[in-house]
Amino acid sequence: MSDRALVTIGAAELLGYDDLGSLPESTGTDKLVLKRGNLFAVAGRLGDIWPAGARDQGAYFEDTRFLSKLRLCIAGGPPVVLSTQMSAEYTAQVDMTVTSTHFGGVFADPVNFLHLRREQLIDEQFIERLTLTNYLVREIDYWIEYEFGCDFADQFEVRGAKRRARGAYFRPLVQKDRVVCCYQGRDGVLYRAEIFFPMRAPDELSGSKARFNFHLGPNESASLELHALPSLHAVRSGTSVREAADAARSDGYKPPPLASDEPDSGWIYPGVHPSGHPPTPRRYDERVARARADYRNWAETSARVETSEEAFNWALQQATADLKALTIHWNGRRVISAGVPWYASPFGRDALITGFQALLVNPEIARDALLFLAAHQGKRNDDFREEEPGKILHEIRRGELARTGEVPHTPYYGSVDSTPLFVVLYTEYLQWTDDRATGEQLLPAAEAALRWIESRGDDFVTYRRKTERGLRNQGWKDSWDGVPHLDGTPAEPPIALVEVQGYCIDARRRMARLYRQLDRRDDAARCTAAASKLMKALDQAFWIEKSGCYAIALDGDKRQVQSITSNAGHLLFSRVIPESRARRVARTLMNGDSFSGFGIRTLAKGQRPYNPLSYHNGTVWPHDNSIAALGFSNYGMQKEAARVLSAQYDACRQLRHYRLPELFCGMERGEGDLVVSYPVACSPQAWASGAFFLMLRACLGLYPDAPRKMLKIVNPRLPAFLTELTLSGLRVGNTRVSLQFTRSGEGTFAAVSEMQGEPLSVRIEVGANTES
Repeated sequence: MSDRALVTIGAAELLGYDDLGSLPESTGTDKLVLKRGNLFAVAGRLGDIWPAGARDQGAYFEDTRFLSKLRLCIAGGPPVVLSTQMSAEYTAQVDMTVTSTHFGGVFADPVNFLHLRREQLIDEQFIERLTLTNYLVREIDYWIEYEFGCDFADQFEVRGAKRRARGAYFRPLVQKDRVVCCYQGRDGVLYRAEIFFPMRAPDELSGSKARFNFHLGPNESASLELHALPSLHAVRSGTSVREAADAARSDGYKPPPLASDEPDSGWIYPGVHPSGHPPTPRRYDERVARARADYRNWAETSARVETSEEAFNWALQQATADLKALTIHWNGRRVISAGVPWYASPFGRDALITGFQALLVNPEIARDALLFLAAHQGKRNDDFREEEPGKILHEIRRGELARTGEVPHTPYYGSVDSTPLFVVLYTEYLQWTDDRATGEQLLPAAEAALRWIESRGDDFVTYRRKTERGLRNQGWKDSWDGVPHLDGTPAEPPIALVEVQGYCIDARRRMARLYRQLDRRDDAARCTAAASKLMKALDQAFWIEKSGCYAIALDGDKRQVQSITSNAGHLLFSRVIPESRARRVARTLMNGDSFSGFGIRTLAKGQRPYNPLSYHNGTVWPHDNSIAALGFSNYGMQKEAARVLSAQYDACRQLRHYRLPELFCGMERGEGDLVVSYPVACSPQAWASGAFFLMLRACLGLYPDAPRKMLKIVNPRLPAFLTELTLSGLRVGNTRVSLQFTRSGEGTFAAVSEMQGEPLSVRIEVGANTES
């Protein structure tokens, strides 16, 4: 039999389980998250991926978990943890020790005699370097052992999706210094993970364990490395994910025959662009140095914010780095992914909102998002994918369940707001950059998106899913109960979300301005008239006089869904309501029922559907708060914007790495109360990483007009925790400008400190009323 021969084995025998539904849902929020390029890993605080198959841990490539178990076992264990640290998004360090009393019970004194340093890094593969140092005054014999496993679970399966059937597992192929694990999915793709040890071969090696023996003298150290390299082999070459899914859904589909041998070529590996060649071998220290240089270059090409508050500077540096870390490559295009661990793929809404937030720091994120989404814009009517001409995708995947058509994400278009948000970001990007080449390239996509909006005529834009596998709710609050009536019952479709109407009005007005610049006056007049008509209709249909707010939605019977939610803040972001209404909305959002003290809740307490532990009905989302903050600024309420920023910063200071997560629980903040984490929140998460930058823009009142070579600073206001702020290298068109802001009492003074590139007119306007 060939040493590449593939022999099938049952999942239970190989892994110890065959049903992921029986595995733990979560092991807490204290995890190590590593992300770089198209790979990411989530481990427990010890660095282990354990228990095997835990549904919140693992290392992933192409929506597939290639490493589902990694456990370090040691003589005299378990070890005592000294510290767990992450110095960057791509590397972690865990320091441990073993006491002499634990070491076989031989020594009388409980001395911490052995130091173990566990360093983990992710770049084109997952790598662990383990260093042992003996601090006894005599020689010792010692051993360590790794347990590992690869279940190749699809991301949706890890999240709880039930599968129709599984593919085939193969017995691991064991060589001198490596183990090769393979699985062939029902999509015909062969998935592979190579576990190997380049520094020294194990003393004992099986398909699931590697044991190393050490003889260490006094103060002597020894190191080893474990590498986990994923790859995949498409048995049917030239077939796209969408084509594979359509074939799998056709009548009479039969999966391709099982592979009999491990192919010796044709594998696709991770990298900047997944390639057909394995990554170049490199020393661990060289890998770290390359990653640091890559992140340093990103930081240097982005705008920089330095303030009088050191911890806030750390938070902004972390957010800038996270925006880099979440960037992935997809079929040769760069785009930001939504978040780790559940959403490390392109999402339309998330990429667009993050791109808008990040214009302050780096407009390339917006450009990448627009180009990627335009390339995948809907072209036909397809109910399974909820695709329509001009529509912008919700989510795209390329794992086994996508390829077999068990989920519609190839791509899936079940999002009602991505399409107007595409137009909003497209026009805002041009306001910041005056990038005419990209503007011309994307104009057909923007007009196709506008036609999708206009296809509704004078009616509100609504949604109703067209497939049972699609989302019941298709706005940003897309959980099944995310649009509740006052009595807690979910609204029935077709549903018209209030913020979506605002986005659509804003999109039309923005396109009208662009058409005027292009001297297309008839198109501009059409968009302006439609926007004006819909603004009046929105105000009449959604306003609730009693609560001083707008209904979250109209249900299928055109009844108001009168729950008081944060969605109304998005109307201020879109500038689509009268100023008098805007100030009442602001008071409602900032009162004690809606504002927790750490931010604006998604749904105000005191209502029947309120649940501060839920996903969308009472929690606090940083991106949602940033949108409301810019909305406040749009109406001259920078004071409220500064209050939102201060609250989010107070929350951030309590969180690991000074990193805002996707969301946190909405419990009331009292004196000394701490933030309550949401158990499965993504962190890092794209639009949470961008949130501080949009809040800062709101407070500073920055309104660029690159086509006219102008930047307006309207009524700037620093929050109470800042006395000084310097914004360096801000890009407006072909100009780099540096601005200084200084707070004195209730006033904030702005000045231009440096300008490079083309001349830019900077107008500072002060005196607008900031009181509610």
